[in-house]
Amino acid sequence: MNFTAQVPQMLALLCRLVETESPSRDKAAVDRVGFIVADECRRLGADVTIHARAEAGDLVEARFPHPQPLSQKREREDGILLLAHMDTVFPLGTLEKMPFYEKDGKVYGPGVSDMKGGIVVALTALASIGTGNLPRPVTALFTPDEEIGSRASRAVIEKLAKESALVLVLEPGMVDGSVKTWRKGVGEFRLTVRGRAAHAGGDHEQGRNAIEEMAHQVIAVQKLTDYARGTTLNVGVVRGGIASNVVPDEAVAEVDLRVMQPGEAERITAAMQALKPVLNGTSVEVTGGLDRPPMPLDDTMKATFAKAQAIAARHGIELKAGGTGGASDANFVAPLGVPVLDGLGPAGGEYHSEREFIFKDSLPERAKLLTAILLEW
Repeated sequence: MNFTAQVPQMLALLCRLVETESPSRDKAAVDRVGFIVADECRRLGADVTIHARAEAGDLVEARFPHPQPLSQKREREDGILLLAHMDTVFPLGTLEKMPFYEKDGKVYGPGVSDMKGGIVVALTALASIGTGNLPRPVTALFTPDEEIGSRASRAVIEKLAKESALVLVLEPGMVDGSVKTWRKGVGEFRLTVRGRAAHAGGDHEQGRNAIEEMAHQVIAVQKLTDYARGTTLNVGVVRGGIASNVVPDEAVAEVDLRVMQPGEAERITAAMQALKPVLNGTSVEVTGGLDRPPMPLDDTMKATFAKAQAIAARHGIELKAGGTGGASDANFVAPLGVPVLDGLGPAGGEYHSEREFIFKDSLPERAKLLTAILLEW
């Protein structure tokens, strides 16, 4: 399998997708990408289902033909699910200052890596195999809201994952080409501290300073970080007060949570809910929790990677394993016990910045790798 000759077509499709801007919260924009993806899948012979959503873009589910009808039981045992998301973090108009272009072996543009390059890899691999030549059922699910938590997509992701023998996530590969065999779980808490407003000059002693109380809470929250367990908490936003001459009666903090080990989210959530005010006359309210569970490097993941690595080696590809503190839709799959590999999109870096890029040569290599896995798993 050699995909080098297909690079111009891959770049043309990638350019079309990148220049169809798709910020997560703009339904119409994300749906425009969905139209392109659905048409490409139909062209490849897929049976396409659109899962309409009012609160987000629509999901595109494409089931690709395979040689002979299989029983429902066999489909659950044999099927492969491809996962990719169509939304990006970049607002409409980003192309004006961040256009799609190539330079020094890299391809740049908003969402080129995270993760429209992965969509191109998936469609290219499926096209190379050809209609009806897949040895097992393959379903591709293209989602509209991964960057904002996948609330409109999670139920469909989990349903299709449970019906699959393997899930392959087309998020970008790491900058050295490694696929992602572990990810941290991600959550968010919101702390609201209330006190009592008062004039800072004439009635200071009657006030209860919510910002002062929040300072105590910030220190307590930060101390819950445990690097040995791979658990971090970060108070990233604090708001409070209306003027320097008013004792503030409310302060709010937003806290990022990352966990590596199963059970850590429950431990941290219990600790957060147990927070108590230090100053008399103040109160603390905690909401939120874990959004995406961790994807640990467990025995299932090790076996899944080893099999993919062996397939890659047969085609002259050195496949490496890595991981990241960021989360993806693969985090929803791992707790189900379904084998999953993440980061099968093109290698790149600087995601979510004006420097986001992929390595041009990784486009054909990833298409080759994905094709081999689909044919030989």
